[in-house]
Formats: sequence, C-alpha cells, structure tokens
Amino acid sequence: MTTTAPTFDTSNSLTDNDNPTTNRLRVVFAGTPEFAAISLESLIKQQEALNIEIVAVYTQPDRKAGRGQKLSASAVKEVALANDIAVEQPVTFKKSSAEGLAARQALRTYQPDVMIVAAYGLILPIGVLETPTHGCLNIHASLLPRWRGAAPIHRALLAGDDETGITIMQMDKGLDTGSMLYKVSESIASDDTAASLHDKMAALGATAISTVLKDLAAYQAQAIAQDGSQANYAEKLVKTEGEVDWSQPAAAIERQIRGLTPWPGAYTFLAGQRVKILASLPVNTSQQTNKPAGTVISVGRKAILVACGKESDAESSATTLTITHLQFAGGKPMTAEQVCHGNQLNDGDQFTSETK
Repeated sequence: MTTTAPTFDTSNSLTDNDNPTTNRLRVVFAGTPEFAAISLESLIKQQEALNIEIVAVYTQPDRKAGRGQKLSASAVKEVALANDIAVEQPVTFKKSSAEGLAARQALRTYQPDVMIVAAYGLILPIGVLETPTHGCLNIHASLLPRWRGAAPIHRALLAGDDETGITIMQMDKGLDTGSMLYKVSESIASDDTAASLHDKMAALGATAISTVLKDLAAYQAQAIAQDGSQANYAEKLVKTEGEVDWSQPAAAIERQIRGLTPWPGAYTFLAGQRVKILASLPVNTSQQTNKPAGTVISVGRKAILVACGKESDAESSATTLTITHLQFAGGKPMTAEQVCHGNQLNDGDQFTSETK
C-alpha cells in the first residue's frame, strides 16, 4: 500500500485559542451502503481526536428489501441511530421542488463546516455543494481519474487493473471531476473479488478521510486537478453483464467471475437451465485446447475444465477456465468434487448462451 499526499507542518494547525475542545469542525456525513457506514463509524469514534462534531447524517430513504419486502434502513442510518445522531432522508435537493427547497434549508440549519460524502446515491446540486464552509469531500473508491462513476471497484477488476485505491476529492458539479486532496493505493490480489476488494476499499476510505480531516485547510490548499483525458466511466452494473460469453479468452472470463461476485454473479446455461459460476482458479496459460468454446473438457474432483476463446486470432489453440465452485438452478452452491460425484454435469457437455 502506498500513499500519495503532500507533507504538512501541523504544529500550528489549531485556530484561535488553540483549545482542542473548541472550534470543532461541524461535519455532515452523507452516505448509504456499508462502504459508507465503515467511514462513518470510524469518524464517530475519532470525533475528539480529529476535533470534529458529526452534527447530522444524510442517507437514502428506507427501501423495501428481502422476501417480505419490508422497509429497511440503510447501513449508514443504522450507525447514525445507534450513536444518537440526527438523520435526514430527503428524496431530492432540486430547488425546483418544495421537497428540494426544504432539504436545502434543513441542511443550512446544521451550519456545516464540511460535508463528507461516500456512496450517497443522491445528486448534490451546486447550491448544496457550496453550503458547507469548506464544501463537500467525496470518498471515492478509485485512483482518480482512472474510474469515475458508480462502480469503480467492479470496473477495476473487470479491466484487469493491478491496483486501485481511494481518492479524497473536493466535489464540484461534474461527475467525480473535482480536485484531488489525497490518494492512497492498494494492490489488487489475484484472488480478489468485488466483495473482498470492497471491504479493503471501505477500510482504506475510512483511514483516508481521517487523514485529510486532521489538516483539512492544508490539503485543500494543495489540491491537484484531475487529468480528464485519463478518465474512464465506471458504469453501474446490470444483471445481464453476468452472462458468460465463452468465446472470450479465459482470463477475461475469470476476471468477470471475480468482478461480479457477489452481484450480479457470473452465469451460463446448460440445456436451457441457468448455472451460476461462483469461483475459478487463475488461468493457466499453458493449458490450452482445440475444443469449441463452452465445452466441458473434464469434470474432476478438484476442478471443472471448460474451453474458452483464443487470446488472439494468431493463436492456434484456445484457452481454458478452471472452475472450482458452481450452483445449478434450484440447488445449493457446490464444489467441483461435489459436482463430480453427481450426474448434473459430464465431460463433453456444452455451456451455452441463454435461449431466446
């Protein structure tokens, strides 16, 4: 893990009478999922050490979830309520609506010095961004400007990036286009999934925002503008991205499996029935085949070997994917050994696309 940030002299960072119990930075936190909740919990525990006071938490309205479709509070709301912090859940900040105007007025009443935003999920108009004295800071799970947008963790895995990280950004009216205050990087392991990388980034984000808040004025003074020519858009995931195209090289499919775990998950079809591919091994480039893409080459106790596409048109043989865990429609997750002892998959079977 490497850190990129300016070095500051913080010996005189306190203001006025240098009393750490006064002049606390009034913080409003805005976020919704677990990724954001990790940072909120960390900041709550460090309020005294960071000389801040979290005066309110903003999060998405409660949503229906689960089989019973009962209203469920966000992870951030649960943390806020457990710590007796005021919670606001506006549906909009648009000044063209009565709801939006009321939400803006409510925000002003908290007299925020700074707003910390992490995976909030609600667009913040320029009028909101300018309400806090020091503006709004975003905890973004990418080394900006590499991946801007909704799904930077997944897109980094799908693209085969060697590293990712956290950027603390000064928000502006663009989509993740603001100046960068602080960046910290993390290598992507060969077995990282979207779930494991999410947890790493959540912890890293909590540390990063704490670092910036220790001397916010200094970090803002040395903010660095992004190079927009290096930016990529991390589009929001859709379920259909999980369907495996076996004509693709094994390395791309292996990244797809990891990058879409746990949601939406990689899947294929066998005799018209959906089969989820839960895990596979890193690709062995020396293990090649001439069988058609999607062919189950062998069903063994340790792994299931499947033919994939060629790395390039110049290659004479195609790549193979080694699957270790899968799940048949209506069944439970199974290891390769469990599949081997059953009769649901056999050598020579063909994985296909969905029949339209």
